[in-house]
Amino acid sequence: MSKTFSARVTAVVVAAALAVSGCSSSATPSGGTSAAGTFVVATAGEPDTLNPVLNYGVDGGSLIFDGLVARDARNQLVPALARELPTVSTDGRTVTAKLRDGVRFHDDTPLTAQDVVFTYQAVLDPKVDSTLRSDLDMLASVTAPDASTVVFTLRYAYAPFLQRLALGIVPAKAFVGQDVNKAEFNRKPIGTGPYRVTSWTPGDRLVLAANDSYWGGKPANSGVVVAFVADDNIRAQRMRAGEFDAAELAPKLAAGFDGSGGYQVQRVPTADYRGVMLPMGNPVLGDLAVRRALNASVDRQAMVTGLLGGAGEPAFGPVPPSSEFAEPSVTGNPSADPAAATAALDAAGWTPGADGIRVKGGRQAAFTLMYPAADSLRKELALAVTADAKKVGIKVTPEGLTWDAITPRMDTDALIMGYGTPYDPDFVSYKLFGSAFAGQGFFNPGSYTSTIADKALQDGRDNADPAVRKAAYATFQKQLAADLPWVFLTYLEHTYVVKSTVAGVTPRVEPHEHDVANSLWWNVHTWTKKS
Repeated sequence: MSKTFSARVTAVVVAAALAVSGCSSSATPSGGTSAAGTFVVATAGEPDTLNPVLNYGVDGGSLIFDGLVARDARNQLVPALARELPTVSTDGRTVTAKLRDGVRFHDDTPLTAQDVVFTYQAVLDPKVDSTLRSDLDMLASVTAPDASTVVFTLRYAYAPFLQRLALGIVPAKAFVGQDVNKAEFNRKPIGTGPYRVTSWTPGDRLVLAANDSYWGGKPANSGVVVAFVADDNIRAQRMRAGEFDAAELAPKLAAGFDGSGGYQVQRVPTADYRGVMLPMGNPVLGDLAVRRALNASVDRQAMVTGLLGGAGEPAFGPVPPSSEFAEPSVTGNPSADPAAATAALDAAGWTPGADGIRVKGGRQAAFTLMYPAADSLRKELALAVTADAKKVGIKVTPEGLTWDAITPRMDTDALIMGYGTPYDPDFVSYKLFGSAFAGQGFFNPGSYTSTIADKALQDGRDNADPAVRKAAYATFQKQLAADLPWVFLTYLEHTYVVKSTVAGVTPRVEPHEHDVANSLWWNVHTWTKKS
């Protein structure tokens, strides 16, 4: 992302070499210049946009942009575009940030407070299709008293507000006279981050070049290519073929690289859970007894041991055990409890049919369980749930589909889903389980509603007092465990395979969303290659 002519030439040469080599990190472009300074990393997910206002770089991870704050290797907040952590008033409703001097966007224009104001106002603009708007409903206004000062005024004291300031900042001038939803910027962005975009080929790769003028220091390498490979098995094959310097792989696939010369396997702790989303409108799953039976029938420990190769732990709720807000009473038998499952079904009048499948009122205890076909782990989890449920008389039909096919069916069919955050319990859970978001796409797709859970989630975000927040999230977790709109299965360790020539890898606890930048390569700008 250098602003110099020579770096632009280098970026073009590197991109061309990678195109010829199928993303091989060992490519040598014409002229004999080695591309060894470029890293190629592979992931399954690809963003829909590269605009932070439209939800690119969740919680600040982007490689292209910076927020006012960032997270270090321990996920602690540190200043980024702000020269120090923003200050919070005594009543918790005014937050003031002072910008660093001399920060410039990739097009060499200076960062000003007005860019910060524009970014947050764009998120709040109802004409802009930002899924982040509900994350900022506490924000009454954002103003710039001068070119280097930003003042946020809150409607109420929102405890984790500083964490919301990791949102990547965009240049206001890039959107003059444009519809943010359709702007060219969304595919060709300009940020302040350690890398700038050279090209984006949907379904293939995102090519980034180093920003030699980066305020945080020139990156230690010349660029990064993020390869988008949805299929786990293909990603593993290409990693073994030497095309990637690092790739995220399902635990079983990553285990195949253990002990292999030239590779190291990284198992990274996360707050990322997998579970079965149960739509309340489904005539079978709407019955609490069936949900209780499912919850008791699954053998979580067997999933961790067999499917994850030990890279994870049983899950019973959306707040990870490592969180200070975790409620210790929300737990269960990590192994299957068929007696409890059978008792729940018997008590509710679900009787065994001739084929062993439970029946009530002429309806079988049967449902479809969807999963994204390219995700090998979710497929294995779906098959495990199917086998466990059958043992107690519940018939599950697993179905691997594309996301396009899954999305319109989430209100009626169950789905193996993944979510989770190590940051604050308000993140994710407020929208995933709040009644106000019922049926809004991937926000509460099963249309779960509970006045008790709603109040607890609202109390958790409305109060700054840690004790009040802890009590609120305890209530939320207990209610969720009672209602069971999800059957939580496992927390994962994200597994990556990295070439042994890579230096500078620094794992940190990861959220569910980790494709482009909130991954093992969150600090790729510091990576180098061993000689």
